[in-house]
Amino acid sequence: MSNTHFYPLFLNGTWLKTQTSLQVSAPYDGRLLAQVSTAGAAEIESAIQGAVLAKHSMFSWAAFERAQFLRSVAQRLLANKDAHATLLSLEAAKPLREAIHEIERAAETFCIAAEEALRLTGEIMPMDRTERGRGFQGYIQPFPLGPIAGIAPFNFPLNLAVHKLAPAIAAGCPIVLKPASATPLSTLNLARIFDEVGGLPPGAVSILPCTREIGEALLTDNRIKMLSFTGSDSVGWAMKKRAGNKKVVLELGGNAAVLIAESAAWTEHFDALLGASFAYSGQICIHPQRFFVWEGHFKAFADAMCKGASALKLGPPDSLRTQVSSMIDAENAERVDAWIDQAVAAGAQVLLRGQRQGTLLPPCILTQVPIGAKVMDEEVFGPVVVLEPYSNFKDVLDRINQSRFGLQASIYTENHREIDQAFQTLELGGLIVNAPPTLRFDHMPYGGVKDSGLGREGIRYAMNDMLEWKILVKKTNL
Repeated sequence: MSNTHFYPLFLNGTWLKTQTSLQVSAPYDGRLLAQVSTAGAAEIESAIQGAVLAKHSMFSWAAFERAQFLRSVAQRLLANKDAHATLLSLEAAKPLREAIHEIERAAETFCIAAEEALRLTGEIMPMDRTERGRGFQGYIQPFPLGPIAGIAPFNFPLNLAVHKLAPAIAAGCPIVLKPASATPLSTLNLARIFDEVGGLPPGAVSILPCTREIGEALLTDNRIKMLSFTGSDSVGWAMKKRAGNKKVVLELGGNAAVLIAESAAWTEHFDALLGASFAYSGQICIHPQRFFVWEGHFKAFADAMCKGASALKLGPPDSLRTQVSSMIDAENAERVDAWIDQAVAAGAQVLLRGQRQGTLLPPCILTQVPIGAKVMDEEVFGPVVVLEPYSNFKDVLDRINQSRFGLQASIYTENHREIDQAFQTLELGGLIVNAPPTLRFDHMPYGGVKDSGLGREGIRYAMNDMLEWKILVKKTNL
């Protein structure tokens, strides 16, 4: 691959320049970053054919070889971390300190996958638990499911792509990945590392930027055995309906709640909570969006949030000083601004709000937001938080559950009975105690209930969906 601002496709392990392309521009200032080849129907078909053919070579690729490959990729990512982070920062408008963290997490994710590749074991199951099974022995073994289609979002363009690529490689499944059209560069840069490390069977990995229409074949083609999608709930559930009889895993976001209880030592955790509230301009599925604060803490907490948010440094993403930069595009910045206007028109009180400047939307804090306002009911995916007081613990759990989403939430409390009650009552995939709901470790099960999705990410849990189990039953003649 040349060292220019042109990126070909990574198709079946080789680089291909096509007749069609897209331009990738920096959301912050609009400058052109690169031109990227895009796949057409022929390239998608070639990738699917390659993945089908690679199924047998992937199965024979030894576990220690898969682990070595994954570890080598992690090492190369970290060896040139700053350059990778700068590219990611520019294409996604992600503050550089957060982009560096994403590179580090992606490397960790590859290392976790390397470990899990070595843990794929079967089991022996004696059949003599009943009289009829006397003399029989069962041998249960996991087998790769087959070709996987992955569709990755813009907000974590590297690590969320890695959460599809790494478990697929560890499980021995070929994968065709479609990155987000807004942010394909980091994933294609990763493909360059794959190429440098070498050892991937032909057809094992294809990374194909393309339009949604061209990518439709990844949903409907029955040669693809599983779809893993991360994105909006409306798009994800519609995809599931068109996916036929293949497995589908959906991570679709939410509107994470934060519960500040009466016993909470919230001042000890405030800096982390403030940072999470406006990290990456709120464009995170588990961004703290709805705060329910015990009434005795409410004024002090609201004052601290307003003071802290107003002091956050706005600026270009590729500066280590920047804490809040632009949103992914003008359309989304305008959408969030309009949602704020809608809430205010419905009676919400503004505690903090700045003036939007193109794609840059300053932090916004609202209270007294009525049910029905989009900033309360939907996933805002922007730098907006809602603060509401409460007086009764059981009632506030019910209020949190009124959401149609259920991904992650946080509770700040020193009362273990409240932790247990919240864990048993809240309808969600994960509850975080005394830390922001953005907390995610890449080996943990991650996903939601209700409209937040189907299935779980987290390397071992993702691999479970990428495997099918066979049993061999032998008569032992004993």
